[in-house]
Amino acid sequence: MWHLPDPQTQPEFYEDVAMKRLIAFVLDTVLIALITVLVVPFTAFTGLFFFPFLMAAVGFVYRVITIANGSATLGMRLMAIEFRNASGARFDLGQAFLHTVGLNLSFAIMPLQLVSVVLMATTERGQGLTDHVMGSVAINRPARY
Repeated sequence: MWHLPDPQTQPEFYEDVAMKRLIAFVLDTVLIALITVLVVPFTAFTGLFFFPFLMAAVGFVYRVITIANGSATLGMRLMAIEFRNASGARFDLGQAFLHTVGLNLSFAIMPLQLVSVVLMATTERGQGLTDHVMGSVAINRPARY
């Protein structure tokens, strides 16, 4: 069974991952906003009255689907990073759902988001709060043969 890379012996898997996650997050947020704008006409434009909530719902679905289908969002794929669970395997649908729930809880409760950012910046694997709880990690995508 493949396990998570050791940051001491294989630091290349964790190099610049925290910054790449930030860039991926910005790219994903822009894409989610664009998708949400495209959805608004299908709500008979009532979505404009609750746009932030509609964007949160679209973002939740977007993240679960993209992470479940490739262990990374589209932004993460552009940045060549992906999630791995504690045993080193790619995320499945359940793990993608749980990770997205954790992310949304962190956004809803600001101190949790601050803890998550500090953890990503200071731990050797660059794990956020949800990653610590799940035992998961974001790594630079290994080369495919």
